[in-house]
Amino acid sequence: MPQSKEQIFEQARAGALWAGHLMPGHQAGGARLDNTTPIDNSVIGGIEAGTAADIDQAVRHARASFKSGEWSQLAPAERKRILLRWADLMAEHLEELAALDCVDAGKPITECLNTDLPATLDTFRWYAEAIDKCFGRIAPTGPDALGLIVKEPIGVVGAVLPWNFPAQMYAWKVAPALAAGNAVIVKPAELTSLSAYRMTQLAHQAGVPEGTLQLVTGLGEEAGQALGRHMDVDIVSFTGSTEVGRYFLKYSAESNLKEIVLECGGKSPQVIFEDADLDGLADHVLAAAFWNMGENCSCGSRLIVQNSVKDAVLGRLRERLSAWKVGLPTDESVQIGPLVERAHFEKVRGFLDGAEAEGARLVHGGRVHSDLGSGWYVEPTIFDQVTAESRLFREEVFGPILAVTPFDTEAQAIELANDSAYGLAASLYTRDVARAQRVARAIQAGTVSINGFSEGDITTPFGGYKQSGFGGRDNGLEALDQYQQTKTIWYVN
Repeated sequence: MPQSKEQIFEQARAGALWAGHLMPGHQAGGARLDNTTPIDNSVIGGIEAGTAADIDQAVRHARASFKSGEWSQLAPAERKRILLRWADLMAEHLEELAALDCVDAGKPITECLNTDLPATLDTFRWYAEAIDKCFGRIAPTGPDALGLIVKEPIGVVGAVLPWNFPAQMYAWKVAPALAAGNAVIVKPAELTSLSAYRMTQLAHQAGVPEGTLQLVTGLGEEAGQALGRHMDVDIVSFTGSTEVGRYFLKYSAESNLKEIVLECGGKSPQVIFEDADLDGLADHVLAAAFWNMGENCSCGSRLIVQNSVKDAVLGRLRERLSAWKVGLPTDESVQIGPLVERAHFEKVRGFLDGAEAEGARLVHGGRVHSDLGSGWYVEPTIFDQVTAESRLFREEVFGPILAVTPFDTEAQAIELANDSAYGLAASLYTRDVARAQRVARAIQAGTVSINGFSEGDITTPFGGYKQSGFGGRDNGLEALDQYQQTKTIWYVN
């Protein structure tokens, strides 16, 4: 039976939440890692510490399942039926899954209930419906030949997940990979394994074969590296930091040259021109900067605003931020919960401490709330007069800090927007349609939203330019492509 969020919160307080390996015949008994919650730094349970041997066992099961055809050769309509049943089961357990992400990642419960989990279900249902609606092609040949272009599952997929959107990123990887007919091994972030564990259990209950979808928990440097280096894994799809993304390229080069799909860091610009709707943009700008405590790859952490309207924009942002509440994420009135762990908190606090030394001017926030438990709570913060040479402008903070940099001309705005090693997302605000199109085409980013903050939706591909990643895209039909091989079958008449 599904559990209520109150039951999950009570289990967390009792240290009774658990996530372990899910593979055929596995029995828990190996080393265990404590799992703490960023809410108050207490131990809420544990996870199994996956080893290279565990990964090897999982890969052998995945390869056997793939070769058997129990999933890869199942009729598309039957795979669709099972995935839809899985989505229905997750809908029945929605409150439970949302509560797991809340206590595991420190995400506000209202965000988990109203945004993350509904989007997770939408992802599974969309790819389930896409399964029997994707067709191969016939090449334009003469009468002496017939060329068929077909798509086939790539084989064994390793899905390495980040900690900031545990359930949703699980869906982004697993749904298209399974829809395409692959066997999948999921390695969730060691900080946030609980919802992945529960969703995998529900998948098996829905009819996904145990060998086709497996979960191995543990540290990235142990289980994650073993997955990246394994000689019988065909592709690894990774979302996380650019630094760790480089490791997966190295693992591939030093093993079997498996395909690597990377969705990495970001330092996304929000560009505001003087003709923009200043009243209408404030909530979008704040959502882009502070949604999920700024722990978001597409976080709009650089506000590039025309000098003539900068003060008016900042005034509106400060006024709207006064209604944002920092506090326990289990409180349904809270918008800003804790940062995910102490090490990350210290990194973010380093940007807070160093910004003014670099010449930035604090205009809102800047405080750490040490009275809420763990001390990992940082209120939404805005710094003005941030120069393009500063760390705050150039480095990914992954926390609730917005850096404001002024400009005078359109050319300057484009130059500042592109002055980054990253290129995941961007937003721009203007009433001039021609300017909107011109600037959107000039900005080097995978997703550019106009007059609002958005990453698109499940129908549109999501991924980045430059050091934000490459190798494929999440979402859209493009995500199916990255988990498939393209084969030409040529008949000679």
